[in-house]
Amino acid sequence: MSLFIYVFNHKFTIKFDAGILKERQEIIQFLANYVMYDRDEISGMSFIFSIWIIVALIPVINFDDYKSAYSTNLYTFFFPNFFFYIFLNRYSPNSFNSYFPPYIINTLILGLFLLIFTIGISILLNKTIRNKKKSQLEDFKKIAEKIEYTCPNCGTKFNSIPVYCFNCLKELTVDEISNGNRQ
Repeated sequence: MSLFIYVFNHKFTIKFDAGILKERQEIIQFLANYVMYDRDEISGMSFIFSIWIIVALIPVINFDDYKSAYSTNLYTFFFPNFFFYIFLNRYSPNSFNSYFPPYIINTLILGLFLLIFTIGISILLNKTIRNKKKSQLEDFKKIAEKIEYTCPNCGTKFNSIPVYCFNCLKELTVDEISNGNRQ
């Protein structure tokens, strides 16, 4: 996310109070670049939305459960917003009070979009790709259960074609296995 913001030089401008230190301005500005956008400027808005979509895809791919995916995305989205609002309120209260309504509306719009996107993509993946993988795994288990061989000497069952029986240590030949010892 930082790489995209740096490469594309995304900046969200904030009008700070007069007495705020430069270091505090930079920290608040840094956080604002991650979470804030101007609704009137389509390019900035689409940039922030696309970056958050990319970030939101990581938990969707990692978790099979949509609840885990969206809770991870909400945590990821919550922390920079939380610190942005806390620092702005603490160190630039006049700016916070005058710009809070549009800022919180932007935050809620982006948060709801991420929530709907995460749940939708996660459910879509579960119904298409992940169901195929589960059915393939079940088919593989059924095939593996069908391939069962028995030692003609002691009756030990194997899910493969062994060279030696691990129970009685008898050497098994291919003829013994192919002559009806298959269960």
